Amino acid sequence: MSVAPVSVAPGLQTFLAFDFGIKRTGMAVGNRLLRTAQPQGTIQAEGDARFKKIEQQIRQWQPDALVVGVPFHPDGAEHENTRRARRFARQLQGRCKLPVFEVDERYSTTEALEMGAKDADAAAACIILEQFLRSIP
Repeated sequence: MSVAPVSVAPGLQTFLAFDFGIKRTGMAVGNRLLRTAQPQGTIQAEGDARFKKIEQQIRQWQPDALVVGVPFHPDGAEHENTRRARRFARQLQGRCKLPVFEVDERYSTTEALEMGAKDADAAAACIILEQFLRSIP
């Protein structure tokens, strides 16, 4: 899938990405220089417990910005999980005070499973982040 270039300030170098799900949220970390991402596991928690674990990851990795995968139907239409992921992105921005970028994450989990990922959610977060990193000119 080709992605339109994203305007990202030059100072933003390290990113923490999320493949949001109601029960599980995959995470990956990556940087602009290498344009690669590494899986950081999956949070199996909801609500405040999820955000506490995310805040621990932010303290550990000290990212300059966050990336959230937002799902759509194959035809690009929004659905309930689209709205949930966008709400999660807004909550992240409000709680963590970091820039948050949204990425169309259609098929990222399917791709992760096809690649044989043991942790499909974290692998999907890697796919989302690498897609985002490739979109930065």
